[in-house]
Amino acid sequence: MGATGFVGSYLMERAIAEGHEVLGTSYNPTIEPRDWAAFQDRVVRCDIRYREQTSQVIESFRPDVVYLLSAQSYPALSWTAPAETLDTNVVGTTNVFESIRAAGIDPVVVVACSSAQYGEVAAEDIPVKESHPLRPLHPYGISKVATEMLALQYWANWRIRSVCARIFNTTGARKSGDVCADLTQRVARIEAGQIAPVLKVGNQDTWRAITDVRDLATALELLAAKGEPGEVYNISGARTYQIRDIVERVVGAARVPVSVETDQALLRPSDEKVIFGDSSRLVERTGWSQQVGLDETLADMLAYWRRTLGVAQEQAS
Repeated sequence: MGATGFVGSYLMERAIAEGHEVLGTSYNPTIEPRDWAAFQDRVVRCDIRYREQTSQVIESFRPDVVYLLSAQSYPALSWTAPAETLDTNVVGTTNVFESIRAAGIDPVVVVACSSAQYGEVAAEDIPVKESHPLRPLHPYGISKVATEMLALQYWANWRIRSVCARIFNTTGARKSGDVCADLTQRVARIEAGQIAPVLKVGNQDTWRAITDVRDLATALELLAAKGEPGEVYNISGARTYQIRDIVERVVGAARVPVSVETDQALLRPSDEKVIFGDSSRLVERTGWSQQVGLDETLADMLAYWRRTLGVAQEQAS
């Protein structure tokens, strides 16, 4: 569920390529139409905030595996739309599980949770383990704590095989709204002459572990096959990068000279200094490992935005 989102689109493509019978849901796509055009005939509209819609999808398709990715997934937006975030992520999760229970089926449900559930973590506790207390700093993080608790109680009480994935910073082509996507898109726009050659940035002092979306998709598939119901698993990159370093890499890959400038509007009310998870539980259970490095990810993202802007300019001319 959430096939026309960033991660969902990759899972759809991979499942179709492997010959599985697949149905995706969509309500408010967060990727470009061209990025899901190849499987649009396998997508149905479903707003998970409404039980009758989730029940119709679950009852008619009766899936063996559910990837629950439908969500309001932008922490920054949750500050301005907290009620919508909670409604979508918490009520929506309840509707999906209630629909599964009513249908009388026994799927594995891989639930997309978040590193935002941890909040600020002391230096001595990094990389953070799944056993660490949950102290989210924004409405999005709070909504994901509730999402996870719901998933785990449906396993405890109704034996719906829920596996929760606490996803750390993940990026790649098609992504929007994170630091790597914003930086690469702005550089592509600078190259295209759409904006001045000044790369506006927010807080460059924070550190983030970065995972490529293709590695995340592999991890989610492995959890569907091998994850233990009722358990939670961190999915985190194996090392951290300071945002300043990511900025330098993107600027270094630009085809034109670019200067860097801090924009106060891009600074958040609160921002975790380091986001880095211990993925050893995932590795031990599934054998997962990262295959795609940061430079490859950033190069693919720049290529994506250059191609997207080029298509847009052709359509406008």
